[in-house]
Amino acid sequence: MNPLPSPIFPCPHRAAVIRAAFVVALFGWGVGFYGPPVFLHAVMARTGWPLTLVSGAVTVHFLFGAAVVAGLPHLHQRLGIAATTSAAALLLAAGVLGWAGAARPWQLFVAALFTGAGWVPLGAAGINAIIARWFVAQRPLALSEAYNGASVGGVLFAPLWAVLIERAGFPAAALMVGLALVVVLLSLATRELAWTPHGSDHVGATTAMACGQAWGTRPLAPTAPVLRRDRRFLTLAAAMSLGLFAQIGLIAQLFALMAPSTGARLAGALMALATGCAIVGRLVMAKWLRRGTDRRRAAAASYLVQAGGTLMLGLAGPGHLAVFAVGIVLFGLGIGNATSMPPLIAQAEFAAPDVARVVARSVALSQALYAFAPAAMAALIAGTAAGIAGPAPTGGAPACFAVVCLLQLAAAACLLRGRGLHR
Repeated sequence: MNPLPSPIFPCPHRAAVIRAAFVVALFGWGVGFYGPPVFLHAVMARTGWPLTLVSGAVTVHFLFGAAVVAGLPHLHQRLGIAATTSAAALLLAAGVLGWAGAARPWQLFVAALFTGAGWVPLGAAGINAIIARWFVAQRPLALSEAYNGASVGGVLFAPLWAVLIERAGFPAAALMVGLALVVVLLSLATRELAWTPHGSDHVGATTAMACGQAWGTRPLAPTAPVLRRDRRFLTLAAAMSLGLFAQIGLIAQLFALMAPSTGARLAGALMALATGCAIVGRLVMAKWLRRGTDRRRAAAASYLVQAGGTLMLGLAGPGHLAVFAVGIVLFGLGIGNATSMPPLIAQAEFAAPDVARVVARSVALSQALYAFAPAAMAALIAGTAAGIAGPAPTGGAPACFAVVCLLQLAAAACLLRGRGLHR
């Protein structure tokens, strides 16, 4: 049976591909991104291993994923998107079972290699590769809808992991989620992800890509053969790295910063509010880009909104709940755009054959950096709190918010610095 068409994307195959990418993102982020912080506490509770040891496994998870994602275009070219996604689902499920059953530290680090390799083809670069085959002019809106699966994955899986582990234990929870992950994604890989563009849609997309054109842009000059010398790539990768380091570092500590003042339940609700605002921010950005807005300028504006929200969080503190909640909303509006905007900027500035490579390298560099963000922010909070004789973690919170705000401003500056280099 053919899938029903969407009023925005009338081709039924295109609408189904977006839905498939949404589900891939939901499981990818829900298990591979939002899972490791939960796994950390579950492993420590089960084994009694020190925080530094288990945190090292989380860092290995993200660092090895950064190495894999750099070669993702080659894997897609060699194996195909469907086969790569299937293999990633199996690796991620096996890795989660390894986290749940590790009896020795070396087993935990092997499991981290499996989850690190498994989640990145289901993450930002993988979703971009799925969507890019089908969309050129409508790619901003298509990517926005697909990437919303990441936000829904955070809202759904963060509490789901906690409930399943509490009621059934970590091994049973890993088995249930792993089975669901494999069954759903293998089904999508053998159907929607196995399709290839054809007919008039494929011809139109191929013509636009061959001309190096994206909707709302001018014809592009040839891409520089070496990315490390290309200022377009350098400013884009720097902005993504700085922005995600700031964002992930703050998200990792935000619950602990809020809970002493607000209580755990309200702190969890505020975290969910931030994640929900990411969906709104993506949709607003997609509609703004349909007017032909400069994509770098739009991404910089998103970081400036985030910086304003971070500043409000730092100045108000959880004690002034209304102002703090407004800061949460402003910060949350930019969460999704930090991931979805770099592929769209790459589409507008690079020739079509180079876009996948640019996106993969940008994601790899940013992930290699933000793997250290939670530990860096924790050290900053603890160190500042000790220096001012304040109770950790709240004593060092102002310094944490100040650093995050500066990093977001630096990310916006990098984006603006690279404007016009492709003209």
